[in-house]
Amino acid sequence: MNGKNENNNKPTSFFPVPRFTPLMLVLGVESSCDETGVALYDSARGLLAHALYSQIAMHNEYGGVVPELASRDHIRRVLPLTRQVLAESGCTLTDLDGIAYTQGPGLAGALLVGAGMARALAFALDIPAVGVHHLEGHMLSPLISDTPPEFPFVALLVSGGHTQLMRVSGVGCYTLLGETLDDAAGEAFDKTAQLLGLGYPGGPALSKLAATGDAGHFSLPRPMLNSGDFDFSFSGLKTAVLTLVRRQGLEQAADIAAAFQAAAVEVLVSKSLAACAHSGVTRLVVAGGVGANTRLRERLTREAAARGIVVFYPKLEFCTDNGAMIAFAGAQRLAHASSADLTFAVKPRWDLATLDAV
Repeated sequence: MNGKNENNNKPTSFFPVPRFTPLMLVLGVESSCDETGVALYDSARGLLAHALYSQIAMHNEYGGVVPELASRDHIRRVLPLTRQVLAESGCTLTDLDGIAYTQGPGLAGALLVGAGMARALAFALDIPAVGVHHLEGHMLSPLISDTPPEFPFVALLVSGGHTQLMRVSGVGCYTLLGETLDDAAGEAFDKTAQLLGLGYPGGPALSKLAATGDAGHFSLPRPMLNSGDFDFSFSGLKTAVLTLVRRQGLEQAADIAAAFQAAAVEVLVSKSLAACAHSGVTRLVVAGGVGANTRLRERLTREAAARGIVVFYPKLEFCTDNGAMIAFAGAQRLAHASSADLTFAVKPRWDLATLDAV
């Protein structure tokens, strides 16, 4: 297998994160889609407090996220959540050394809520603010744990509309190895769940149903399993489920769910381990919503161990979108910020491989 988009001009860092960050208290704000997250991260004491409000109940009525409703709800939630984390941590606004917010990718209107709040508050407090890449937040979230991985490692990002494999040499030192060519894994889980009548969001419900089914009862394709690269494709798998549902109906929905999950997990596991072998590293980070999938964790941990690879996962509460990952990633960026730019622009589409190293 061959990697792609190699960037040999980027500096490579091998520092353990807790050692290079100056002492600072950072407020993190996440508002990229349908969850409002706020957190306080202290570079000396770690994560002090975090709070999250999910819009799932509101969007469930429509079968998916409605951008305008999402933006309006972020406006209602972000300040009360900020007050909550400050109260829980025993801190005040004047204690803050910096503010981090999700700059992209995501829904433009939703991103603007977090960006506007963060920049305005930073201006009022005369402290710096920094925009954070949503996927960088996910990718670095396992570093918040008590046993963080050391650089370098391979990261499997399975978050929302993204499925990517990255070689991570340091904060901002990312090489794209492969990505999905169509549907992301999370999208495939959600769309398959809809085909099975499970509602929105479908990933967790599908996994629960799959636990009661027989994965071997139906045979589904493993797209690009033997493609010779690290790219993914899940659109064909979703279409195969659609064909199966039309032919069989929903009487065996549990078996269909189990067969789909087994196919998706096999592809994710195989490609991830191949990427580790190609990159010559023995550490693998899994981050994003699909990273909470029990079947994926079980199989990946088992097969990785057989190859001498250690897998690191964020806590389950940090697999979904959250403010803690933004506060942490922002602390790393703020530690090396050269100026306090008060202008801002959100980036609904933003290539992770274009980030600067710190």
